[in-house]
Amino acid sequence: MKNKFMKWMRLTIAILFVSVASSLFGSAQANTTEAPAKALQLLIDNAMPGDTIVLEDGKYLGPAIINKQLTIKGSRHTVVTADGKPTVIDIRSNQVAIEGISIVQRLAGDSSAIIVNSDHVSLDNLSIETRGFGILLRNANEGIIKNNRIVWSGANNNERASMSKKNNGIDLYDSHDNRIEANEISDMRDGIYLENSHRSNVANNLIYRSRYGIHCMYTDGTRIIGNQGEYNVTGAMIMGVRDAVVSNNSFRKQSENVNSQGLLLFDVQTSLIEDNVVEGNRVGIYMEQSSNNELRNNSVLRNFMGIQFLESSDNRFNHNQLIANVIEAEALESSGNRLDSNYWDSVQGLDVNDDGLSDISYAINPFYQRLIQKTPAFQLFFQSPGMIYLSNLFMNDKDNWATDRTPLMSLPPALADRTNLPQETRSYVWIASLILLSASLTIIYKGVHRK
Repeated sequence: MKNKFMKWMRLTIAILFVSVASSLFGSAQANTTEAPAKALQLLIDNAMPGDTIVLEDGKYLGPAIINKQLTIKGSRHTVVTADGKPTVIDIRSNQVAIEGISIVQRLAGDSSAIIVNSDHVSLDNLSIETRGFGILLRNANEGIIKNNRIVWSGANNNERASMSKKNNGIDLYDSHDNRIEANEISDMRDGIYLENSHRSNVANNLIYRSRYGIHCMYTDGTRIIGNQGEYNVTGAMIMGVRDAVVSNNSFRKQSENVNSQGLLLFDVQTSLIEDNVVEGNRVGIYMEQSSNNELRNNSVLRNFMGIQFLESSDNRFNHNQLIANVIEAEALESSGNRLDSNYWDSVQGLDVNDDGLSDISYAINPFYQRLIQKTPAFQLFFQSPGMIYLSNLFMNDKDNWATDRTPLMSLPPALADRTNLPQETRSYVWIASLILLSASLTIIYKGVHRK
C-alpha cells in the first residue's frame, strides 16, 4: 500500500512539474513573440479633428494619410514603417503636428519618409532613416521642422552609394516662410535643399558627410544662421539668390573633393555674408557672377585657397581675417570690388600714422591663376621660387587688380579666440617641431661624427 502511495505522489509531482514548465515556457515564448504592427491609418480615421493621438511603443504600419487637423505623439521606440510604399506619412491638412516618433523608409528612389502638402505643419524631434528623401515640402508654408535627426539608412550598415543614388534630407519646393532649425542630417545627397522657396529661416542645423550641406536655388530673403557643416563636398551652395543673410555659420573640412568649398556663392545679389568661419576647406569662400553683396567679419582659416572671385563685381569685402591659407586670394575678371581693412597674415605693411591700418595697399596678383588656366601643367610649379619670381615681375593691368587699400596691421583682440589653433592642434605642431628638430640634430651629429 505504501509503495502504491509513493508511486502516486511521484506521478503527481511529475505532472505538476511538466505543467508549470510548459506554462513558463509558453509565457516566455509569448513575451518574445513580436506583436503585430498596428495600422496607423485606422487610428487616424477614428480620430476627430483637433484630437491628439498618443502612440504606445511598438511598430505601426503605414502608409498613412493625414487629412484632418491632428497631433500625433510617441517616443523613439514608436516606429512607423511602410515597406514597399513610396511614402510613409502624407500630410494633406493644415495645422498637423507630429512629435517624437521614429520613421523608417526602406524604399529607395523618389520615396520619402514624410511629404507635406499643407501649411502650418510642425515636425519635431523625429528620428528618420530613409533610402529616399527625409522630409519633402511641396507648396507648404509657415511650417516648423526642428530637432529632427535624418540619416541615409545605408550608413548604419557601412554601405557605400554614390550621391546620385541618394536624396535630400529636407527638401522644399515652392514653400515659403518655413523654419528649419536644430536638425542633424548626415549621409544624404543635400542636407537641406530649398528651391523657389522664399524667406525661410535655416538655423542651428548640423550637417555632415553629404554633398551640399545647405543648397539654396532661386530663393529670396533666406536666412542661413548658426549652422555647422563638416566633411561635405561643399558646406553651403547659394545660387540664384537675392537678399539672403548668411551669418554665424561654420563650414569646416570640406576638402576631399576637387570641387570642395566652404561657402559657394553663384549669382548671388544684394546679400549679407558675415561672421562666418570657413576653415580647412579646399576653397574657403568662392564667389562667381555675384554683385552688390557685403562680406564682412568672416574668418577664413587654413584653406588651400582662402577667397576666390570670378566675374564678380561691386561687392564690399571688409574686416575679414585671412590666416594660414596656402593661397590667400584670387580674383579674375572681377572689377569694382571694394576691399578695406581686412587682416591678411602675409601682408608686410607700414603704419606711419599709427591708426592700425597699413599705408601700403595689398594687391591680389592674378598671374598664377591666369597662367594655370592656359597651361594647367604649370600647377606643378606652385610656390616654387621661379613662380614667385615671375609673379613679382608681373604688373600688367595692376590698376584693375583686386586691392585692399588699407589692410589691418594686426588681428583685433576680440577675434583672437576664433582664429587660434585648437589646443590639440597646437600640441601636434609642437610635437612635429620637436621631431623635426631631433631628426635634424641627429643628421648633423652623424655627419660630423663621420668626418
